[in-house]
Amino acid sequence: MPLHILLLIPAAYLLGSVPTGLLLARAFGGVDIRTKGSGNIGATNVYRTLGRKIGILTLAGDCLKGMLPVLAANALHLPDLWIAAVGVAAFLGHIFPVFLGFRGGKGVATALGVFLAASPLAVLAALGVFIVVLAAWRFVSLASITAAALMPALSALIDGKPMIVAMSLCIAAIVIYKHKDNIQRLRNGTENRFRA
Repeated sequence: MPLHILLLIPAAYLLGSVPTGLLLARAFGGVDIRTKGSGNIGATNVYRTLGRKIGILTLAGDCLKGMLPVLAANALHLPDLWIAAVGVAAFLGHIFPVFLGFRGGKGVATALGVFLAASPLAVLAALGVFIVVLAAWRFVSLASITAAALMPALSALIDGKPMIVAMSLCIAAIVIYKHKDNIQRLRNGTENRFRA
């Protein structure tokens, strides 16, 4: 395997490690987002703390962190195993960023980017579910968990690529686990509702 392909996995991890929300919050809000709201570096907390514009920029940045490495792997015509490995590396970079002492976000937007590049039709179906759940109950966490849980099955039904399905299972499991506190708050009735 050529060296530039071997370097794609660590490059994907490093790109995933870039703390988009933290950098944008410091640049445009002058705050450390880890000390505000839920303390999470992701788009939802940035949105609630600094408003729609910075929240959307964070969402886009985190999404691109997952999308670009997988698009690069696709452009190199790598086997599905390598594409899946690159996707997981970018996702894990956001969850365990080397630049933040391996304490990152919940990975939803970065997972979205990975899935958009690896299984776009499945993402469209999952996005539809996300929108319906969010509109009905107004919980971003519940919508994210539901969409993540469905991605492996949707990928299997629509694409049928075993390695991409395995990647989806891995990412979905971690996303759901990272929402364990949200799940508890949903059970307790104390989870914050989304307000546009």
